[in-house]
Amino acid sequence: MTVLVIILVIALVLGSAMVIALNMLSPTADLFFTEKIGVISVEGTISASQTVTSQLVKYRKDKGIKAIILKINSPGGSIAPSQEIYREIQKTIPVKKVVAAMGTVAASGGYYIAAAANKIVANPGTITGSIGVIMEFVRVEELLNKIGVDLEIIKSGEFKDIGSPDRKLTKREREILDVMIMDIQKQFVEAIVRGRSLSLEKVRAIADGRIFSGAQAKELGLVDFLGNFQDAVEITKELAGIKGDVTLVYPKKSKLDLLDFLLEISTEFAARLIQNLRGRIEYRWNGVSGLNVRESY
Repeated sequence: MTVLVIILVIALVLGSAMVIALNMLSPTADLFFTEKIGVISVEGTISASQTVTSQLVKYRKDKGIKAIILKINSPGGSIAPSQEIYREIQKTIPVKKVVAAMGTVAASGGYYIAAAANKIVANPGTITGSIGVIMEFVRVEELLNKIGVDLEIIKSGEFKDIGSPDRKLTKREREILDVMIMDIQKQFVEAIVRGRSLSLEKVRAIADGRIFSGAQAKELGLVDFLGNFQDAVEITKELAGIKGDVTLVYPKKSKLDLLDFLLEISTEFAARLIQNLRGRIEYRWNGVSGLNVRESY
């Protein structure tokens, strides 16, 4: 009897040690060895890429994660962050399947990043498309004149203050910006051609900024499946060869106290205000602004 107890204790210790070792090797491994899918949310205006790209890298390296779902609810945003996320998805798909699940809206930059995924799932009423580039300037010269403020500009070249809020664009400046915008538009179109395996002519024909419902997007080949998030999970399981139940793994949320939260919001607001005054160029659907994306019938 004593020998049996000793054997059971040794087996228990060895089993516990094995579980601990597996957890150390993969933070998402658990006692029951359930297959796991990593979920990354892209919410609101895309203004930075670090959070999403770092999570993609983490899930890509984690052997406990079998596939990844990008849960997108965004009207787009800044160009470089959108391109950085797209590029990181491209580096991930040879290693693990990536599925984009669209929510209320996944337009412009939101669609740009989705196009890099293996498959795209949208609700029939999702707002998507808006393939294009937008550049905005705020002009305040009349306001400055009313309050008696003059701006004195000293510049090293003719176009150094292009887009300055205290004056109109010159004809030559507008031509320069038009050329730049069309180049960035070309990059957008090529990214979709590459990601969706569509012809250049087909993408060009719809790349005029118009938006589509999810159902329309599917007819155009911009979306693969119509369904909700749970449907996206089932599609991801099939692509990754997962049978049975899965565990959805979400990034750990950092705990912010009230002061940190207010500082984060005020910093973002100030940065956006400065950007608005100096002009901005984005992959963004202009029908939605700010971080809260809402739609109703």
